[in-house]
Amino acid sequence: MDSDRMKGKWNQIKGDIKRKWGQVTDDDLMQAEGDMDKLIGKIQERTGEQRDAIRRWMDQQKY
Repeated sequence: MDSDRMKGKWNQIKGDIKRKWGQVTDDDLMQAEGDMDKLIGKIQERTGEQRDAIRRWMDQQKY
């Protein structure tokens, strides 16, 4: 397993922790940030891309 995929796993865990902390403290922004970290981590794990590349791609998408 390469390092970017391992970092993806870590980002998922970090996202879960942020989300839970946001729920405990009733901080909606922290919950959203945790969700975003988890999503980026999942994409990173599956594709092996670097976090910055995924973030740039997501920022370019129109919602």
